[in-house]
Amino acid sequence: MKCQTVLAGTECTFWGKQGCIFTGGSCQTIAENCEGCERIVTGSIGQVCSAYPAPVKKWIGGICNFASHVKLDLSVADLKTNPLKASKKAAGAKKKK
Repeated sequence: MKCQTVLAGTECTFWGKQGCIFTGGSCQTIAENCEGCERIVTGSIGQVCSAYPAPVKKWIGGICNFASHVKLDLSVADLKTNPLKASKKAAGAKKKK
């Protein structure tokens, strides 16, 4: 259904027959951590998130899963392999075939 309070005319999953069913009856403004996100839109109360009505709650447990401006650096640790064990493992695999 279409929102009629903060983002008038946009599709909202929290809008029902009785109006906004989200706690407080309206979306909340963005958190400081949200600055630079692509999902920020300007509503009647200021800048709000187009994906979630309470952006502050998304940042409590760490990084918001909707954040488009945060890039995670995944590092892979180089494991040292024992060449003797690797050769035995490769030889064992050849025998089973």
